Amino acid sequence: MGRLFGTDGVRGIANADLTAEMALGLSVAAAGVLSGDSAGDGRPTAVVGRDPRASGEFLEAAVVAGLASAGVNVVRVGVLPTPAVAYLTGSLDAAFGVMLSASHNPMPDNGIKFFARGGHKLADDLEDRIEAAYRAHAAGEPWDRPVGAGVGRVTEYGAGADDYVTHLVGALPNRLDGLKIVVDTAHGAAALVAPGAFARAGAEVVAIGADPDGLNINEGCGSTHLEPLRAAVVEHGADLGIAVDGDADRCLAVDAAGRDIDGDQIIAVLGVAMREAGTLREDTVVATVMSNLGLSLAMEREGLRLLQTSVGDRYVLEEMRRGGYALGGEQSGHVIVTDHATTGDGTLTGLLLAARVADTGRTLADLGTVMERLPQVLINVPDVDKARVGRSPELADAVTDAERQLGATGRVLLRPSGTEPLVRVMVEAADAAQARAVASGLADAVKSALG
Repeated sequence: MGRLFGTDGVRGIANADLTAEMALGLSVAAAGVLSGDSAGDGRPTAVVGRDPRASGEFLEAAVVAGLASAGVNVVRVGVLPTPAVAYLTGSLDAAFGVMLSASHNPMPDNGIKFFARGGHKLADDLEDRIEAAYRAHAAGEPWDRPVGAGVGRVTEYGAGADDYVTHLVGALPNRLDGLKIVVDTAHGAAALVAPGAFARAGAEVVAIGADPDGLNINEGCGSTHLEPLRAAVVEHGADLGIAVDGDADRCLAVDAAGRDIDGDQIIAVLGVAMREAGTLREDTVVATVMSNLGLSLAMEREGLRLLQTSVGDRYVLEEMRRGGYALGGEQSGHVIVTDHATTGDGTLTGLLLAARVADTGRTLADLGTVMERLPQVLINVPDVDKARVGRSPELADAVTDAERQLGATGRVLLRPSGTEPLVRVMVEAADAAQARAVASGLADAVKSALG
């Protein structure tokens, strides 16, 4: 039986993998594990939010029912980004938070993510305890069901969006007056708050992908489909464009000419800005092993230290919290600024990037030159024994030969997939043709050694 919790909560096709029964059961289990300190009336409080997927409506109802039946007071904040729910969990001093979203996944998917007190992601041991309780209850183990006045109460909190936007704008070092910015919200959870935050900060805003109907989330728009953003920036003569995903925990950008600025480049730009402002603690940036080699070279050139973790923003965040670091993230656009957020926040990231443009008077294209993206080739090699990646002498020899070919301006990474029977071969080089050739050779070596 596989683990329910993945790298970012419990996800699956809504009403097939992730059912109302499961949502209710997980909420009851989470109430038992995460309740902690009680509220003033003797009951813990949980903040519950969701993205605009149609399935979020019935799943939210199931979550609220489960929590209230377990004696938890529920504060419903409605459709808001994942980082907003994390923020409100902390600002409202709730025992925990629940977000219903499948992030950048297609509309039929959905997910449940829990936040601990303060809006922090759960440690693995807490997820394991929730899953164990859920399975025990499903097998018939009784749990303490309050009755009468002991059940939880459900209230609406309509000020959540305004609270969150006020927090975002307050995090900026300067205003955005004079900038025209296109904001693509992926028909998702940030459809109102992201354009609103940029406008309140002083920018002229053109909003696209901002008409969610419950079915169109992430559909040909947002951070996974930058084509509409590129076109809109050029069409409107904007200074830059910002795209978030369905739950707005990640951000990618384009410059005035419609050229992409990925998460690694955003991290590089913000790293230099925070170092100048004195807010980049220990002059250190945290990223994953999948970050482009260009980021490492840029940080070295700027006199900054780059720490790299396993793939996944949760591992970035764990390292940041361990060392007290202020900035980290992933190439995909999950950027974490711990002075203002407990998780990746796409709207905050976009605002900070725009603030750097406004403060320096430089274009985003010019700022982006702090880092040169090296050509990167990724090949998935399926149907191999991924467990032997680190134990095959034949494969080790092939990697050594590849690294010799690439020299100091290239990099090789072989990574077994966490969910599929395949090995990911990633090669970076100063020359795209060389990167493709070396990656192809290594893919063949993986098939030969592990097939």
